[in-house]
Amino acid sequence: MQLAQWPLSQLVGTLSTTREGGVSLPPFDSLNLAFHVGDNAEHVAENRRILHGYVANPIVWLEQVHGAEVVVVDEQFEVAQVHQADALYTRQRQAPLAIMTADCLPILLASKNGEEVAAIHGGWKPLAAGIIAKTLAKFQCAPEEICAWFGPAIGPDAFEVGEDVVQAFGAQRSTAFTATKAGKYLGNIFALAEALLAEQGVTDCYGEKHCTVSMPEHYFSYRRDKTTGRMATLIWRK
Repeated sequence: MQLAQWPLSQLVGTLSTTREGGVSLPPFDSLNLAFHVGDNAEHVAENRRILHGYVANPIVWLEQVHGAEVVVVDEQFEVAQVHQADALYTRQRQAPLAIMTADCLPILLASKNGEEVAAIHGGWKPLAAGIIAKTLAKFQCAPEEICAWFGPAIGPDAFEVGEDVVQAFGAQRSTAFTATKAGKYLGNIFALAEALLAEQGVTDCYGEKHCTVSMPEHYFSYRRDKTTGRMATLIWRK
């Protein structure tokens, strides 16, 4: 388990899992938190129980669909209900918001006063669809009063993409994509997210930028293994 290293630790709780510390068997070894990848459901349930031991209240999960829908977790929200979306926002206390990834970029957002938090599934499709701007629109505070933290994701030396991905972005192309051969590029999803956040006025970004592909002992990677588990990145108001 990893904690976000940023100035908000006294106000906001965070947690980013690795692949270690669970009960799943290969190729899902060992802390796979996703039911949809073909793992033994009992093992996944036990892994989620292990994770729940680190937080006070039931975790809010999404059925992620690589879109740009943002779910607001408020007083009327039902944790048991399944929501198809790729971001979560709340002002509620002790409501852990979870995003699952295995190469896509988990992005945590929090107001500097600790009163608003959000979690984003930052795959290239949600990013291209404007999920950062749509999530920030839920915040009541100004963008300058928001911090961002990036969890582990596919690194810039491993994220090979085609022309279609490059064309999905505008001004961010020059800083986030490097041409390597005919029709192929290396993409920097961290730089891409930073540019999209900066466009909206968020410039305080943190994170170690670990590459999921190149660290198989610590992280699941769909690009590397195809059949694999999923990690979770959580945020909540304390």
